[in-house]
Amino acid sequence: MTDPEHFRFDVADGVAIITIDRADRLNAFTRPMAKHLVALFDRVDRDDAVRAVILTGEGRAFCAGADLSPGQSSLSSAAPNDPVDWSDPATRDFGGLITLRIYDCLKPVIVAFNGSAAGMGVTMALAADFRLASEEAKFALPFVRRGIVPESASSWFLPRIVGIAQALEWTLTGATFPAQEALRAGLVRSLHPPEGVLPAALALAQQIATHSAPVSVALTRQMLWRSLGMAHPMEAHRIESRGIHARARAADVREGVASFLEKRAPTFPDRVMEDMPSFFPWWDEAVY
Repeated sequence: MTDPEHFRFDVADGVAIITIDRADRLNAFTRPMAKHLVALFDRVDRDDAVRAVILTGEGRAFCAGADLSPGQSSLSSAAPNDPVDWSDPATRDFGGLITLRIYDCLKPVIVAFNGSAAGMGVTMALAADFRLASEEAKFALPFVRRGIVPESASSWFLPRIVGIAQALEWTLTGATFPAQEALRAGLVRSLHPPEGVLPAALALAQQIATHSAPVSVALTRQMLWRSLGMAHPMEAHRIESRGIHARARAADVREGVASFLEKRAPTFPDRVMEDMPSFFPWWDEAVY
């Protein structure tokens, strides 16, 4: 189906595909588009029929970044010394709203870079669990070349994914780099012919949707991402202990064991919207 703010949303066989559909502008983003994409991820989390989600683009580019054209750019025209109310939600970077929503997602997120990506076209994808790319794609983080700084919480995500030295090189030079360099640095998982990126993403999503318990997937995804901010492994041990104790009594475990012994695909009964354990969420939500 088609959604109003430049997106298509389709669900089949447990996989939701969100397609950025603004090809005439190389899928460049506006603030209203960001709000709509956040709403689509809300929709994904509420739908127990969705086991995984793919984000991709229409046309020859994945996303050219924020739309900088007159009337669309969110860059301020105020004078440098004008007072700013930092508590005003309007001061928040809208790319970061997307990244933080993906970070909180209860379903695995796969980005299929069907083409090139720049600026927030790269950074909003950093909270995804997997990134696959066209072998013809090019990437750029050109913030310093525009007189701004990295956004979409990329100063947190990017060094954790590719290491601090590589993150500094890409962000301080703002240079464009090829898909092969992105692969070597670990920014993307794999490269494919342009026509093969989405099928490869679908195959990966189907592997999760078919064989993995949704509640366990949701917990595992959050456990691993949030462990990046833990100060000591004891914090991970506490959460894992709760998870093991809670899930050991769940119907999913009985089905998981039975399907293994009977050599068949599992049909897990527990649902993310109904059967998350009582200790979830275990983190402090007051982060902003």
